[in-house]
Amino acid sequence: MNQITPPPKIEIIPSSAPFSEAQRSWLNGFFAGLLSDAPTPLSAEQGAAVMQGAGDGDDGEAPWHDQTMPIADRMKLAEGRPLRRRMMAAMAQQDCGQCGYDCHNYSEAIASKSEARLNLCVPGGKETARMLKALYEDIDKAPAAASSAPAAAPAAPVVAAKPGRSRDNPIAATFLSRRLLNKKGSEKETWHIEFDLSGCGLDYVVGDSFGIFARNDVGLVDQIIALLGASHTTKVNGKTLREVLIDDVSLSPAPDSLFELISFITGGAIREKARALAQGEDPDGDAATLDVMAVLQKFSGARPHPEAFVEALEPLQPRLYSISSSHNATPGKLSLTVDCVRYVINKRKRLGLASTFLAERINPGDELKVYVQKAHGFALPQDPRTPIIMIGPGTGVAPFRAFLLDRRATGAPGKNWLFFGHQRSDCDFFYADELNALKTSGLLTRLSLAWSRDGDKKFYVQDRMREVGRELWTWLAEGANIYVCGDAKRMAKDVERALVDIVAQFGARTTDEAVSFVAELKKKGRFQHDVY
Repeated sequence: MNQITPPPKIEIIPSSAPFSEAQRSWLNGFFAGLLSDAPTPLSAEQGAAVMQGAGDGDDGEAPWHDQTMPIADRMKLAEGRPLRRRMMAAMAQQDCGQCGYDCHNYSEAIASKSEARLNLCVPGGKETARMLKALYEDIDKAPAAASSAPAAAPAAPVVAAKPGRSRDNPIAATFLSRRLLNKKGSEKETWHIEFDLSGCGLDYVVGDSFGIFARNDVGLVDQIIALLGASHTTKVNGKTLREVLIDDVSLSPAPDSLFELISFITGGAIREKARALAQGEDPDGDAATLDVMAVLQKFSGARPHPEAFVEALEPLQPRLYSISSSHNATPGKLSLTVDCVRYVINKRKRLGLASTFLAERINPGDELKVYVQKAHGFALPQDPRTPIIMIGPGTGVAPFRAFLLDRRATGAPGKNWLFFGHQRSDCDFFYADELNALKTSGLLTRLSLAWSRDGDKKFYVQDRMREVGRELWTWLAEGANIYVCGDAKRMAKDVERALVDIVAQFGARTTDEAVSFVAELKKKGRFQHDVY
């Protein structure tokens, strides 16, 4: 394929577009980078088509619908939009489902005041909650402007979900086992986790996600109780303080409400510092390191009452994982593929994340609060004869393992092609025996691998896609669906860029036609993402 070096300055977004100069400059750079390896840069018309293609189906394009974009940039792009759209722009990982909604319906529910909880966006964390709070305060400030605009569709009514079908109504499932997927020499720690669902009667379909409520570390809880100068048997909301801190509240990044509480019970410079932190300022340069325990240590002279302290904390949020098993293949059993993530706060290694909880702090036979989150479109094609192309490096392989097991269990005749990649082939090849057996049996038609640390030059799944571009195009031309799961910040964009290249080169299309082709795949549900 002929490569054309773009000129120093690429004008994709026309000067007549309704953006400020800064916004137009950012968008030009974004779209130029998105297809920098394509045969030609996007024209202004192509840029407009992409913008419209990212629409939310309500009031036109949604250029902020990009979870890799900093919140300040997302909010700039949403300037002048209706309040519910600015709320949507404040949300981080778009449509991940952890809030119990998709982003569109969550913003609609907040704007219509049918949802009062502003802290449900797990990926967005404190910065999204803080922005939603500021926007929420504007709901009643401009009734005239609201009345002059077309009436918004009412938010979907909140219907009580069956047990185990919602984060608000979890159910107990039994932890069965875990096994390490990496071998000696790996820089990663990834586990295959299994649950027994037979006792709770919960089922699922491939493409669904599994929500888990982790529990806080008992040692951490006891240290916090000591800093409060309280007894672990103190009653709070009908439970002991220790039980509440273990099961009900988040002890991770400290919420603004905790700083507000500190400011109410202190004075002078201490009060001013707490107020500044509550407003998102960073007077001592340590705001990013302040979890709940670190706040109590920082403001050691403040001893809030246990009940007020608990009320100032955020609810413990669930963590969603892609399911890596098939109910049709193993009824009553569910599997996950989990990265064990450690992080350091205030020079202490924290083990509060759900992934580490699963890897280290539960034992076979333990019960956890869980629920199944229905897939947002990430599902196998209805016609079992449809070929599928699956691109899932790292833990992104999880739903594709489920797809393959399900297709084997149901006898689906469609062809299956998996792209998998990680750092090293000798220690990071997850499910190697299973995948090779599926390939030998003929169920896995093709298995394309990419290892980023095996050679002198890093090599990724998108590089492998380009190498086999002609065959990949043939599958697409035959009607294959394509799926991508994994990292959103780089991998998903690089894969899409490679796909545009492949369509342009082997489909004998211009860049404009290739972009339109990929957009049409998305519109028809033939190109689906599950990225995070």
